[in-house]
Amino acid sequence: MAELLAKPGNPSSLHASGRLSRRHVEEARETVARVLGARAGEVVFTAGGTEADNIGLKGLAWSERELNPAKRRVVVSAVEHHAILDPAEWLNESDEFELTLIEVDEFGQVTPEALRKALGDDPSDVAVVSVMLANNEVGTVNDIAALTAVTREFGIRFHTDAVQAPAWLAVKFSDLGVCAMTVSGHKVGGPHGVGALIISRDCNVTPLVHGGGQERDVRSGTLDTPAIVALAKALEIVEQRRSQEVARVSALRDQLVSRVQEIAPDATYNGHRDDRLANNAHFTFPGCLGDSLLMLLDAQGVECSVGSACSAGVPQPSHVLLAMGASANDARSTLRFTLGYSSTQADVDALIDALPSVLERGRRAGMPKS
Repeated sequence: MAELLAKPGNPSSLHASGRLSRRHVEEARETVARVLGARAGEVVFTAGGTEADNIGLKGLAWSERELNPAKRRVVVSAVEHHAILDPAEWLNESDEFELTLIEVDEFGQVTPEALRKALGDDPSDVAVVSVMLANNEVGTVNDIAALTAVTREFGIRFHTDAVQAPAWLAVKFSDLGVCAMTVSGHKVGGPHGVGALIISRDCNVTPLVHGGGQERDVRSGTLDTPAIVALAKALEIVEQRRSQEVARVSALRDQLVSRVQEIAPDATYNGHRDDRLANNAHFTFPGCLGDSLLMLLDAQGVECSVGSACSAGVPQPSHVLLAMGASANDARSTLRFTLGYSSTQADVDALIDALPSVLERGRRAGMPKS
């Protein structure tokens, strides 16, 4: 990426620099497709996961409605990232689509039975279903292949937000049975501001942005060659190291969980115990405001999150925890600890050293009055 940043070349241009840039893009496309179990022609590069989610959800909904005006319903899980929930709500409020939320169980997981319930007795009006592969807050993993088996019975298009998954799971687009899948660069160690939407060849997507017709006329705009090459390289490195890193990081995570529960026996460990990302540990600390704990830990050099980084700074309960059945207070009393490729034993030790005094101060401060 650093090397290409110093070189000019629009991959849509016909001169020598443009052709060389195009070669880099197409080689990256082939790498992304190979790692993710897709065909190169199915990979559409975007400026990140949010854009890919918007294209996937809105584009599929519009395309299906154009083919059949009766298809005016969008069905998404209640624990989706806001990159899906917000465009789904926009379609409902501004474009006359009906929105149905799929209920999740206490682990944040979508079951085939819950999906069938959301589809209803007559799912002929459903334009698109979107369920994330792995939840960004509690780390719970969904069995997407089992869910698409349900939608295939009715010929319903299915999109999945797989942003959290490729670093920790061997994601293969061709095995999931989905029509479209979102991935993002920075979640696999690549740069911010680049991602991809994988779209099956038999699936039509109406574009959000019109212009030069790049990327199958699905996503117009000059391609960011350095970032695209970096995304492909990051995915390639992740694939090579995944098995050993999953074992190492999950062992660190399990140790973190055990030691946190020793310090705070009343803490609740959220999310599925088995169907879970290797790097995720999510807790509810009763009687403590998550935002306060975050800032107290941050002052001691420990960086964590109260939920999605994209909604940080907004003082409201986690919609994911609420959908899982938590009370409003408990949904505001959470912290998410995520480990990564650079995480070490020293990082876990630093958290455990800092946590007792932080929890004591957090409990003294208590919860704000609503």
